[in-house]
Amino acid sequence: MKKQLNIKNKKARFEYHLIEEFTAGIVLTGSEIKSVRQNKASILDAYIVFNTGEVWVRNMYIDEYKNASYNNHKPRMDRKLLLNKKEINSIQKWLKVKGNTIIPIEMFLSDNGWVKLVISKAKGKKIHDKRHDLKEKDDKRDIDRAIKNLAN
Repeated sequence: MKKQLNIKNKKARFEYHLIEEFTAGIVLTGSEIKSVRQNKASILDAYIVFNTGEVWVRNMYIDEYKNASYNNHKPRMDRKLLLNKKEINSIQKWLKVKGNTIIPIEMFLSDNGWVKLVISKAKGKKIHDKRHDLKEKDDKRDIDRAIKNLAN
């Protein structure tokens, strides 16, 4: 049984309004893929940039693979994302508007064993939006707690 990849950006849904999601492949070297399969990666501080017609993920951390000897990779180098032309054009148009960004949401293994990255078009939330989300979360927790106490 294969070990599932569990690398998520938990801050993303709290910090941003997520608009549209894309699934992209990532160009990785051998030592990077081995390290990712051991869950030694983080997309918490990562963001997406557009450069010369290509989409790159920047500041994504992938720990060095211990058994790679001198062929090891840099932990925070830029990595190319594999998207089709229609998705790249959509991302390019989205990034031209001030206040818009593209952020990684989750990293997972596909059925074929390829590492995929779910990215999303996003707009930053204001402080009052974040407070509203926290209030809704607390209210839902209180309602669930009350229903549980009534059932007992």
